Amino acid sequence: MSERKPVERLLVANRGEIAVRVFRTCRRLEIETVAVAAPDDAGAFHTRQADQVVEIGSYLEPAHIVAAAERANAAAVHPGYGFLAESADLAEAVTAAGLVWVGPPPDVLRASGDKLAAKRLAEAAGVPVVETGSPDEVGFPLMIKAAAGGGGRGMRLVRSPEELDEALAAARREAKGGFGDDTVFFERYVERPRHVEVQLLGDAHGAVIHLGERECSIQRRHQKVFEESPSPALEAVRRAELTGAAVALARELGYQGAGTAEFMLDGERFYFLELNARIQVEHPVTELVTGIDLVEQQLRMAVGEPLALESRDPEGHAVEARLYAEHPLTFLPQAGRVNALALPAGIRVDAGVEAGDDVPVSYDPMIAKLVAAGETRDEALDALATALSETRVAGVTTNLPFLRWLVRHPELRAGRTTTAFLTEHAPLSRYPHVPAVWQGGWRLNADVVRPRPPPVLETAAHPTDPGGHADRIVAPMPGVVIRVLAEEGARVEPRQPLVVLEAMKMETPLASPFEATVKKINVAEGDRVAGGAVLIELED
Repeated sequence: MSERKPVERLLVANRGEIAVRVFRTCRRLEIETVAVAAPDDAGAFHTRQADQVVEIGSYLEPAHIVAAAERANAAAVHPGYGFLAESADLAEAVTAAGLVWVGPPPDVLRASGDKLAAKRLAEAAGVPVVETGSPDEVGFPLMIKAAAGGGGRGMRLVRSPEELDEALAAARREAKGGFGDDTVFFERYVERPRHVEVQLLGDAHGAVIHLGERECSIQRRHQKVFEESPSPALEAVRRAELTGAAVALARELGYQGAGTAEFMLDGERFYFLELNARIQVEHPVTELVTGIDLVEQQLRMAVGEPLALESRDPEGHAVEARLYAEHPLTFLPQAGRVNALALPAGIRVDAGVEAGDDVPVSYDPMIAKLVAAGETRDEALDALATALSETRVAGVTTNLPFLRWLVRHPELRAGRTTTAFLTEHAPLSRYPHVPAVWQGGWRLNADVVRPRPPPVLETAAHPTDPGGHADRIVAPMPGVVIRVLAEEGARVEPRQPLVVLEAMKMETPLASPFEATVKKINVAEGDRVAGGAVLIELED
């Protein structure tokens, strides 16, 4: 590997922990760094970690990013993940300005970013895919997915035709807000699969390699909260089949840069889901089991250096937990100020805030990623459990109690988790007692479990409503009112959604706790509200 630095100055078109993580590699390579900040993000943690800061109007406008890079005299742009990370328009704008784009070229981004086109390429490469089509073709249950991005935004599980119109409208709003594109598609829903993905690298000279797989089955709101490498579900033969399929797909696409092929494991079968043409949130677990800095590889491939690596499987084991400012039972985002923060020593920590920082309403509420490694899976899990016990956060509600509960859960310890884990095991519930004689085969005759849709909150009973008033719909967190679904004087049913609140690019419907009459509506669509604000008043 060449020791020279790939570029002199790099702008990261992102924020939070991913921007800080890219800056860390740049410091090691002696590359100067430029941060960008939207007006409502000035002074954020990532801006204090860069050599230079440029204010931009929006993280979602390619012209703003390119203008910032030119103003800072940056030689290259790294998009991070989320926002415009998979935007062919940004890639074209960057290269048209004579700058280095640290990611796949625009044509590859368009081919992989079109999830349906990517599935057709997968079929051409002989990789099995989940059926897509119109709702009539796919049938119910089905999943609505955003065509332009992932991370859980723009996804809705629909179990009946009656749910379709509302779910479709919500998915499109989230996709537009998260990625600037409201295109969605329909996919057959697979009950209780595992979610496994393969890390890929491809250079401009046609070489494509894999760096093993990651297990990402434990999710809430279709977003991952715990990842590990290697997957406890794969033995050597199946691992070779899966990684071979991922490499075949990447070659069919002519893939360049770092990317991830995502799959569902359904018993003995696996299906291709999508190809994420960017670095993933969970990339640190791969770095710990391979010893490879994926950001450095991105930078070197971006300037045309050939890969000096071969495919390799994970060695040892690594696990990652995402520490969020969110309620540990409902997983609703919680904005606020981090008054105190003590993160553990002895493991890798990728932080996005520090004590004194605010977790804003408009962006992802991640505080830090805690990543532990060991020679065995048990060693890695034990190290993570210890690290979580040492972690302290004050001033904002977090999912720390949930993570401490999760990492000690016997089903996770046994490696038996699926995407339905949090449906089968409510957060912070008592651990199940499974007699040893049944362990290993008990799933064979299990009933199919219906995974829960995004929560429809009966907010009067929500823990963040300090008054416990049963006649009020209270905002569980700060946000923006996206829809008002009720009228004053109307009679409503128990669990009927009355208002939809958006926070951190995710939508949450708030429902009536009982049969009632809408006495007063205190908000209108587009209003920004504080946590605890009374949105709707009810009466018997």
